[in-house]
Amino acid sequence: MGDTTTGLAPTAVADEGLGNSCHLLDLGDGGALVVDPPRDLRAVRAAAERAGLRIRFVADTHLHADFLSGAVQLAHDDAATVLAAAAGERRFDHRGLRDGDEVDLGGPTLTALETPGHTDEHLAFLLRDGARPVGVFSGGSLIVGSAARTDLLGADRAESLARAQFGSLRRLAALPPATALWPTHGAGSFCSAPPGADRTSTIGRELAANPLLAIDDEDRFVEHLLGSLGSYPPYFLRLAEINRRGPAVLDPGATGRLDALPVAAVRRLLADGAVLVDARPVADYTRGHVPGAVSIPLRAQFATWLGWLVPADTPVVVLRNPDQDLADLVWRALNIGVERLAGELDGGIDAWIAAGHPTANTPLLRPGEVDGRYRVLDVRQEAEFSAGHLPGALHVELGALGPAAGRLPDAPTLVMCGHGERAAGAVGLLERAGHRDLAVLAGGPGDWAEAAGRDLATGR
Repeated sequence: MGDTTTGLAPTAVADEGLGNSCHLLDLGDGGALVVDPPRDLRAVRAAAERAGLRIRFVADTHLHADFLSGAVQLAHDDAATVLAAAAGERRFDHRGLRDGDEVDLGGPTLTALETPGHTDEHLAFLLRDGARPVGVFSGGSLIVGSAARTDLLGADRAESLARAQFGSLRRLAALPPATALWPTHGAGSFCSAPPGADRTSTIGRELAANPLLAIDDEDRFVEHLLGSLGSYPPYFLRLAEINRRGPAVLDPGATGRLDALPVAAVRRLLADGAVLVDARPVADYTRGHVPGAVSIPLRAQFATWLGWLVPADTPVVVLRNPDQDLADLVWRALNIGVERLAGELDGGIDAWIAAGHPTANTPLLRPGEVDGRYRVLDVRQEAEFSAGHLPGALHVELGALGPAAGRLPDAPTLVMCGHGERAAGAVGLLERAGHRDLAVLAGGPGDWAEAAGRDLATGR
């Protein structure tokens, strides 16, 4: 989306699970700028290596709440200069920038623009070729089709930050229409981005299509923005401070592995309060799993649900299939600050069974098999449920189910979400609260409506 005639068009490196993009910019001299890199730098480094680039600068637009920044790691490994807001008071070496400060990148320049709203200290970075604006790294300010949420510093700050976001969006909207927009948050981010939105845009396109830019009254803007906010994972409340202090530097050669634990050791850990995370596909989990194990299939959204369903101070034991990439699992956990990985069950579920320990199985029902035997529990997000659900379904978001499970009446329950992954995650939480007669719907509400020939209910 940048101006390719000058070569100043960054490569977006997307994390589909967290819904974010970091941006790798070729500076034309063999060096590169990276904006908002995650702690898991594998994809960023691969992109830089393919382009033959050395990372010389790393910029963070704000104190991220949804992932740990890779800035400290890049400063350590690559001697990259860290650029970030002086107002962020980061406790590691960096170049603190204020509004209007310019950074010479060796030809192009980067100008810091104070754009509070998503966070207090938020900066956007305007990239210029000479005097001409090329694009803006907007982080969590103006994003494609929306703006990032303003309630991460608490409900008491949400309105004042939304008012700040109103001003910040209008500041960015005043840039020339051809200016490329390179946000960090995108579709799938719990920092609020519309589903299906493009990862990049231009100021002109946003002026034409972003509904928030069509609202010129600040009060209406605040009402619209705050009314669109859903729930978010609890780890959002702690990662910003870790990013302020600076995440611990990792030895890449020592990560991506876990201790192989015999069954007896796993049983001792579970007895002492550890959680067994079953990363296998849903069909494998429902066919047979360790009772009370929490199903979080290893997929793009693994990190989000790991951080949402397992408390940060709880040791984690992993169970996976041999063909699942352990390094990928570990890096996804480290990306959101889950570091208490005690190890993995050596031999997986087969070893557990061979040791003579019981397993639980959960029927996986097709949409046409749903009948009156089960109460239906829908664990999707509020907006998803309101848009269409099975008539009479009970609704508890998966992220809120842990503390709520013990208060639910013990009755045969069919758990459902959009496809089955979140529903399987709910099974372990319900089992841990004593529920036993459980089933999972293989599919979502649309699949049921088609199979049953019935309409979905809407609203609450």
